Amino acid sequence: MTLPAARSPAERFDAIVLESLEPIDERWHADLERLDVAVDDVPEVTDADPATVVWGSDVVEDAKVPLARLVPAGVDRRGLPTRARIVLYRRPLETRAADGADLADLVHEVLVEQVAAFLGLDPDSIDGPGSED
Repeated sequence: MTLPAARSPAERFDAIVLESLEPIDERWHADLERLDVAVDDVPEVTDADPATVVWGSDVVEDAKVPLARLVPAGVDRRGLPTRARIVLYRRPLETRAADGADLADLVHEVLVEQVAAFLGLDPDSIDGPGSED
């Protein structure tokens, strides 16, 4: 008899993201067809002193630490169109959560905020009355 391999922290986080995104996607699927959701371990900081970085309005942050970023659609270096995407930063989100349930709540809250920014709507309209939550 073989046991299934234990899931890594990254795999558990990905599962939380998918579970959090599901009710949002069910309600807003047609509006989200041009949006991708991705996970990075940590945000990329190009400034020599991360404490001096000023994040734009496309970033959800806590105490100057980015938790997620909305990357607008655009054109890549080869001139090809790119899709808009939300990038969730796993390690900063995990660090702020007391436990698995808290992490799921935080991921959902950040996703709602980023989807609302993408759609140009108030976060309450994304996850408000009539939502699956």
